[in-house]
Amino acid sequence: MKRSERQFALCVKNKGYAAALERGKVYEVLADKTGAELRQIRVVDESCEDYLYPEEYFVTVRIPESAEKAVLRAVSPER
Repeated sequence: MKRSERQFALCVKNKGYAAALERGKVYEVLADKTGAELRQIRVVDESCEDYLYPEEYFVTVRIPESAEKAVLRAVSPER
């Protein structure tokens, strides 16, 4: 089975975004070329919507394929 192209990031800082981001939680990352040029990362946050946040608030992580479905359910319960 081919590994998906989904990316994930661990939130390590949430100053100014406490209602939208939980420190220590893994979020799904969506590609955003313009955001990357501005040193921002687009994630699906606690509102289940995607927004740009400072990239230094996250550390990208690799999720094993066997755990990816469970992580996606946790980050986006309506999936």
